Amino acid sequence: MVDSSDRKNQFHDKNVDVFLLCCFYAFYHGIHDTSLFDLSVSAALFIATFNIVDQVIMLNMILIEYAVVMLIQFYFLYTNNQIDMSAFDTMRIVYHMGTVLVMYVFSRITVSNRNTERERIEKWQESVLKNDSDMEDFLSNVSHELRTPVNVISGMTTLMQKNNDSHELTSIKEAGIRLAHQIEDIQDYTEIKREELVLEEENYMCVSLINDVVANYNSIYKDSKLELIIDLAPETPSVLYGDIRKLHKLFRHLIDNAVKFTRKGGINLKIFTEHHEQGVNLTIEITDTGIGMTRADMARVSKGMYQANKKRNRSTGGIGIGLPIVYGFVHKMGGFVMINSEKKKGTTVRLTIPQKVVDMSPCLMTNDNVKDGLVFYSRLDKFKVPEVRDFYKNMVINLATGLKTRLYSASDRKELEHLLEEMDVSHIFMGVEEYEAEADWIEQLSRDGYKIVVSADAGFKVSDGSRVLVMQKPLYAFPVVRILNGEEDNNINSNQEEKIYFPGVSALVVDDEPMNLVVASGLFRDYKMIVDSAESGKEAIRKYESGSYDIIFMDHMMPEMDGVETMKQIRQIALSDGRTPIIVALTANALSGAKEMFIKEGFDGFIAKPIDIIEFERVMKRVLPETAKFVNGGEN
Repeated sequence: MVDSSDRKNQFHDKNVDVFLLCCFYAFYHGIHDTSLFDLSVSAALFIATFNIVDQVIMLNMILIEYAVVMLIQFYFLYTNNQIDMSAFDTMRIVYHMGTVLVMYVFSRITVSNRNTERERIEKWQESVLKNDSDMEDFLSNVSHELRTPVNVISGMTTLMQKNNDSHELTSIKEAGIRLAHQIEDIQDYTEIKREELVLEEENYMCVSLINDVVANYNSIYKDSKLELIIDLAPETPSVLYGDIRKLHKLFRHLIDNAVKFTRKGGINLKIFTEHHEQGVNLTIEITDTGIGMTRADMARVSKGMYQANKKRNRSTGGIGIGLPIVYGFVHKMGGFVMINSEKKKGTTVRLTIPQKVVDMSPCLMTNDNVKDGLVFYSRLDKFKVPEVRDFYKNMVINLATGLKTRLYSASDRKELEHLLEEMDVSHIFMGVEEYEAEADWIEQLSRDGYKIVVSADAGFKVSDGSRVLVMQKPLYAFPVVRILNGEEDNNINSNQEEKIYFPGVSALVVDDEPMNLVVASGLFRDYKMIVDSAESGKEAIRKYESGSYDIIFMDHMMPEMDGVETMKQIRQIALSDGRTPIIVALTANALSGAKEMFIKEGFDGFIAKPIDIIEFERVMKRVLPETAKFVNGGEN
């Protein structure tokens, strides 16, 4: 691609070539003895033409050439004995020469003024760019510094909730999480604007990614009255290669934006892949039943501008940079974004992102012994917004098609009874409304051998001794497949795995901020780890020399000796002792490319502050050796 300076140089070279050619023609025409009275007109036109080039040196050369040619013309008059000219001819020549001189003076003033104005504009633009850069540096530095106190707030409230899980503490923790997300958004936005975004790619499981999305949604929007429908195509490859952290953020921004602008109805999140030669295109499509956007709004967002509604009295929250971040992330990944929306008719945002395939096997499959059909029992009048009913219908059809399972639907008791009489059915899925309307009959069906599954909000319970399974909303492919495969208990939580522990794992936490040590130590002890701490790099080295640790969590920015230097010295000590320590960066430096930088320096893993429990568990699963296996439910 040719940059602006190259284009400017090419334009200048072309102007010089044209100018020299015009000079040659003007000189060739002017030296003829019949061109005396034409010469001034040619020179004036020559000056007027190259006035637009804004080169004073060209105007000077034209004037010099005009003077030289006029001298040649006077020489012709003298040698041809035509020096006697009438007073009228003399006045004509003087008038012509004066006209050329006036044209030259005014052209030079015009060019000088334009050049001065251009220099002023360029200086102003440089000043604006410098101010923008300074502001971006300021925002980046401030957001980085804010991560430490936010980590303390989130961590301390988590520790306090062990003894007093009050509504106030929950509100503080949720506010801390929200603030942490906004700090990350500021960092991401500044990196996108400065074109410093770096991808941190690794293998990831599609089902785990969606489970994390569901867990985050249920945590943040547990009180939302909106229906969330997740349509994950079962044939999606089980393991892909890409930047999972940015994918998490893409999902968060898309869902946050949909929730903000949707008052009633629901949100449909559809995930599927399309194969090509290099891998697959991962497609993420989210549709809401909200207020929609105008064409002007969509145009502004597509150009990277922040929230269309900037009024102070707007009814929605957030700092308004969600969709610009989505555009920046997707473009960096080599994908594209498409928005389709109408005012008061909802919005559909579709992302298509190229990803490499690691494992082509389907992410969701049923066991061979799953042969009977299943019924989705849903009353048509339960959804006030018709689009939500269509979302559920399409999700169920896509699920059955992908799993190659026989699927039936029923909208009332009579229709369900008919299906049970005529078809081989093993499972019946329904909502709370359907269950409560016919609770006794549904309970009898469960005793007759049918697997009854009720999709409900958190807190819903069936009577003691009931065989009905309760599955926390949202209803989507992964928990359905678990149930079809017989992986269920009496109170299924579809979006969370059993509690993971790391019993007996000895950990050293290194951080120069005492409160960070309190937070990290408290969180890690919840996993039955043995935790020690150090407040500096030198103290960490002393403790490592005299002690034994399975894993070390190292802060980055510390006085005297930073985390990278400390890590390298510990590895030198370990090499001489025949030990192989696991060292994980635990730092507020969450800028794009930080993980890649730490891994390149020699760290075994990377966890950003504030500590994300899901990310912490994922890193621990990956870096711990076989001799320090994690267990579920606290049992070996």
